[in-house]
Amino acid sequence: MPRQPRMMIPGVPLHVVQRGVNRGAIFVDDVDRHTYMRLLCEACGEQRVAMHAFVLMSNHVHLLLTPGPEPLSLAKAMRVSGQCYVQYFNVRHLRTGTLWQGRYKSCLVDTSPRHVLAVMRYIELNPVRAALVADPAAYRWSSAGHHLGLTTDERLTTHPAYLGLGADRSERGLTYRRWLELGTSADDLDAIRRYAAKERAFGGQRFQAMVAATLGRDSVARNRGRPPIVKGN
Repeated sequence: MPRQPRMMIPGVPLHVVQRGVNRGAIFVDDVDRHTYMRLLCEACGEQRVAMHAFVLMSNHVHLLLTPGPEPLSLAKAMRVSGQCYVQYFNVRHLRTGTLWQGRYKSCLVDTSPRHVLAVMRYIELNPVRAALVADPAAYRWSSAGHHLGLTTDERLTTHPAYLGLGADRSERGLTYRRWLELGTSADDLDAIRRYAAKERAFGGQRFQAMVAATLGRDSVARNRGRPPIVKGN
């Protein structure tokens, strides 16, 4: 049975997750991380894909990307950068075979500030949840420092949802720090993970209805199990 095409709508960001096969490491050192980011940014630049947030963990990456005007722009950028990185990694580390755990996962993200910022926070708090750092700004391989106003990462395209946090860079950084300090609620944690795994549309009901009408597909990541029994009046 052929796979369904990925959910893609021009101008709508996607939460992208790329994992190592069998949960294996995809980065051995910072040289690998630099190379991955260089290849990814080159491919995104060629395809006019905007990167809003990222984190590189030892065996997986999370990205918040908005595709370019060409329908397959994001898929092309991920395919080219992924293939080039595997070739590089195998040569450098004297290995053969696949590196990625199948296709990367992607889910549409509601463009409302509530949902975009929730996904950004989820991405940038990954190292904190993994107990690698106490402060997300201390983790070098994420976009947290940029959004906290501590560094400037020219690889990133600032999302309008983030710009709405303040009148200038300093105010936005302080507001975003408070947002990070609130942490990701258990409900958001479950929803973001579930929607990414099932590759649906993370957002409000109106957004999900728009996606379903536009793409002619179910946009909701439903919980497992039987639907609840609704008794008649």
